[in-house]
Amino acid sequence: MRKKKQQGGCESCLYYEYDEVYECYTCQMDLDEDEMAHFLLERHFACPYYRYGDEYTIVRKQI
Repeated sequence: MRKKKQQGGCESCLYYEYDEVYECYTCQMDLDEDEMAHFLLERHFACPYYRYGDEYTIVRKQI
């Protein structure tokens, strides 16, 4: 049995950004169909693209 790595929620992910078109926060990673199904159906989905991004990291990325 493989142990999933510990991670935070989407709110602390580097790829979770505000989308001005939809006027809400969205994931900027392009999840494939299987990954999206796991994300929607599993309570504790371990996203393979999760990267911790504090507000300072996010600001540096925007510059």
